[in-house]
Amino acid sequence: MSEDRQRGRGQLAADAEGRTDPRRQIPRTDALLVSFADAVRVHGAATVKAVIVTAQQRARAGEIAPSEVASQVAAALPTGPRRVINATGVVVHTNLGRAPLSPAARAAMDAASGTTDVEFDLATGTRARRGRSALAALASAVPDAGGVHVVNNNAAALLLCALAFAAGREIVISRGELVEIGDGFRIPELLRSTGARLHEVGTTNRVHLRDYAEAVGPSTGFILKVHPSNFQVTGFTSTVDIASLTGLGVPVIVDIGSGLLAPHPLLPDEPDAATALRAGADIVTASGDKLLGGPQAGLLLGDADLVERLRGHPAARALRVDKLTLAALEATLRGPIPPVRQTLEASADSLFERASLLAAQIPGAEAVRCVAAVGGGGAPGVELPSAAVSLPMEYAESLRLGEIPVVGRIERGRCLLDLRTVLPSDDELLLRAVLG
Repeated sequence: MSEDRQRGRGQLAADAEGRTDPRRQIPRTDALLVSFADAVRVHGAATVKAVIVTAQQRARAGEIAPSEVASQVAAALPTGPRRVINATGVVVHTNLGRAPLSPAARAAMDAASGTTDVEFDLATGTRARRGRSALAALASAVPDAGGVHVVNNNAAALLLCALAFAAGREIVISRGELVEIGDGFRIPELLRSTGARLHEVGTTNRVHLRDYAEAVGPSTGFILKVHPSNFQVTGFTSTVDIASLTGLGVPVIVDIGSGLLAPHPLLPDEPDAATALRAGADIVTASGDKLLGGPQAGLLLGDADLVERLRGHPAARALRVDKLTLAALEATLRGPIPPVRQTLEASADSLFERASLLAAQIPGAEAVRCVAAVGGGGAPGVELPSAAVSLPMEYAESLRLGEIPVVGRIERGRCLLDLRTVLPSDDELLLRAVLG
């Protein structure tokens, strides 16, 4: 047999082996990039291609079948935050992002996501105060405040106060207000990190005006009152009100926490900014993404000169909010009632009517009356009459893992979908999620 003929037979054998090699069935990179065009638009070609190459390499190594490459790519692509339907009955759910923004706030963020006049005066063509429109909206919402400022969360607001007024000095605070909130975050540790010293007064359950008076001295930066917003101390207790503290000769800073700007009839015991300022607080700090119903932000409200000192402190630059937050905050303050207010104020009868309509369309479901909560470190102990769709417990996991996750709660061996925290506009979406 000639050498050429032998080479020809060898080539035919190699081609036959290649045709049967399963690795030849691995999808090509360019074909997969076309298949995942939407992901390329969101994440960029380089990111998607890296995920594709990793899946192809796993197929070549025999770890997965060639037919599984595409599904592996889909599973490994970054997903980012996913929309979740909050059916827990907790109005301000920290683990689910606290306050959902209103359509007006989302539209404002979309407009501000491009080039915007956040720090520019279109009339004069010169630089302007950053976020002046949002600050004007906040000042209008809290007319008792002589000045207003916004930082990136309420912890940042307290941090800035300690840096500006008490670095190297003392902060007088009741022992009953040395609180720890979520994720192990402790107010005392935050304050000490600024170089301030804490002068603790009173006991866990009782503090008197004389305790504060005896603690105040030349080294006092300010008195701090912190609302224990996520727990209650009952029984043999006593506290000192804001008005009594204002006569001790030092600034009084009040952390109300939940972001209620004015009294609310459903939450008579929840502190609000207007009442605290009228009682004589020099500065009030609050969260923007709780009962206010806006974006994450720390609100600083109070004496104009003190607020200006805060705004001018070097750390204020590091703690400032971005243009999207300013846009969402202004739209929340000026726009229609945000979702948090809608869910808080919905009537229990209307919720039960919705639950009954939904349950009638779901095999094995029933409408039940239940109790919801404010959450987010606000109004501890307040019970909100509510209604839910009650399902067998096994629904809980499948709903969490659905295309649009639904998070309910387990109560007495049943999965409850509490409609207190589901807007009526999402009822149809909730029904589709349950029916699969």
